[in-house]
Amino acid sequence: MALAQKLDGHEKDLGGGFLVRRLLPAARQRSVGPFIFFDHFGPAHEAPGADHDVRPHPHIGLATVTYLFEGAMMHRDSLGTEQLIEPGAINWMTAGRGIVHSERKPVHLKGKNYVNHGLQLWTALPMQHEEADPAFAHTPSAAIPEGRVDDAIVRVLVGEAFRMESPVRTLSPTLYLDLRLLPGGMIELQELAPELAIYPIDQDVEVDGVAVPARVMAVLDRQDTVLRAPRGARVMLIGGAPLDGPRHLWWNFVSSRKERIIAASAAWEAQRMGRIAGDLSFIPLPATRFTPAEPMS
Repeated sequence: MALAQKLDGHEKDLGGGFLVRRLLPAARQRSVGPFIFFDHFGPAHEAPGADHDVRPHPHIGLATVTYLFEGAMMHRDSLGTEQLIEPGAINWMTAGRGIVHSERKPVHLKGKNYVNHGLQLWTALPMQHEEADPAFAHTPSAAIPEGRVDDAIVRVLVGEAFRMESPVRTLSPTLYLDLRLLPGGMIELQELAPELAIYPIDQDVEVDGVAVPARVMAVLDRQDTVLRAPRGARVMLIGGAPLDGPRHLWWNFVSSRKERIIAASAAWEAQRMGRIAGDLSFIPLPATRFTPAEPMS
């Protein structure tokens, strides 16, 4: 059987009733390739007066990957970046030694009704790049390669697959695909990456004849897999090379060294990690502080 396990995930309120479904990390699966965090948010109705803004907060040791199906959000960071995030684009933020960012409702959508729906993922940076300079890269939707494979339209968001290569640059072998299968359609997944998982967004699918419900992550344990969608489906695929060692993950910080997370916590509490121009608000450090344990692997 191609399925190693299924992850149901759990709902988490990020504030103001803004719910996300968190699939990674899980007790039974800490990572898939370099991906250590997987949040699916929405479809969420954004009404005038709703406050689902994510105030300034810090990161170290990771890269955030934001991808929208619907809606829009405004990214700002301590590098001075201001980028409108829209459907179909890949927004890759390398935290490295430290960055502060926010995600807020765009000015042009204030006072309007609209839907926000998308994914935010984190990848752990390779150990040799954990303290890299922070950076932000926006790749517009039009630059993402797309093509027909079997009965699916495939977008190669990150990495290389099916003779298509994304322009998004990464620091370790990473694969991220958006698959839209036709009703009754199938696609063969062969030799794509050492570690792989699929996540159906909107409809149930089948992996080698085994049912996988929508919004459940299926971790694959072999490279020759047939994915079918009886009613059609949008399916995300993540994967890549395994992590190069265990990681500690606490709040918004990731590191192979527990003392680095302790140092970052102190720096954020003292507001020494940078600011976003014109925005004095911030998300405070959690009241329950980092208690070093065995790192995730």
